Amino acid sequence: MTKVFIIAEAGVNHNGDLDKALQLINVAAEAGADCVKFQTFKAEKLVSSSAQKAEYQQSNLPSEDNSQLAMLKKLELSEAWHHQLKAQADSKGILFASTGFDEDSVAFLDQMGQPFFKIPSGEITNKPLIEFIANRGKEIILSTGMATMKEIEDAVLLLEKQGVDKNHITVLHCNTEYPTPMKDVNLRAMLTIQDKLGVKIGYSDHTLGIEVPIAAVALGAKVIEKHFTLDRALSGPDHAASLEPSELKAMVAAIRNIELAISGSGIKEPSPSELKNMVVARKSIHYAKDLTENHIVSINDLVMKRPGDGVSPMVLDDIIGKRISRLVKEGDQVSWEDIQ
Repeated sequence: MTKVFIIAEAGVNHNGDLDKALQLINVAAEAGADCVKFQTFKAEKLVSSSAQKAEYQQSNLPSEDNSQLAMLKKLELSEAWHHQLKAQADSKGILFASTGFDEDSVAFLDQMGQPFFKIPSGEITNKPLIEFIANRGKEIILSTGMATMKEIEDAVLLLEKQGVDKNHITVLHCNTEYPTPMKDVNLRAMLTIQDKLGVKIGYSDHTLGIEVPIAAVALGAKVIEKHFTLDRALSGPDHAASLEPSELKAMVAAIRNIELAISGSGIKEPSPSELKNMVVARKSIHYAKDLTENHIVSINDLVMKRPGDGVSPMVLDDIIGKRISRLVKEGDQVSWEDIQ
């Protein structure tokens, strides 16, 4: 089984603070994630001056200024910071990546040698950006929050028309509400995407807690993305729907356990670890009372008890009605040598 690729999504939870961004990398590496991912954009290229904050952004970052532009301007990462963050990630043995929201940002990340590109949910209908990313020649992860099946199909088809092999596309089921209500997760849609498009699947999670990404792995997700933060109480648009460090570590550990649990052959047979318990846990046929030689055995003469290293109760009918060849004592195991 291919190892699940776990993306610890730092996003903009650095709050425009380089030290916090470096700490986020340390947390992701300590948790055992495969990748720590940020967001790369120029606010002026991402939103217009009239764009308002989303409802969850207003709730998590109350301000008299309801402008997305003003909010995002404070969350930009400079090119110099990108290089420092990558160096930190390299030193911690974790892959550094970022989501580019415009062509210049994608080109910059490409120059940095990023091995894959993430098309975020909000860009799934952005034809020029999808085409630009497709022409980078890298693995592509496509997130599908707010999307219909038709929009997902169109985006995948657009990637293929640009020469991207479907084997290099992973589509993430996602719900773009922060936090996502459990009733809106619709995790089975991830399987629908797999069935209809024949692509690798994954899940980008915005629920509270760690249960849903773990369930997604059990259903076959190959990529898991989850927001995390240094402290959920921090001020910022995404902190409230993010995992804290101990939770991220618990999620990664649980996913690795689920990987092991579903990695078997599928053949139902005793595992090596349980073979030693068969004798202890199963039963054999024992005598319920003292019996004399030539006694004809009835069901009342027998009892099923542990250990299971004697005659199996499954052949009970082969014992009943037979004669005993010797004197036996209550509690003795039945032996085929006893039976005439």
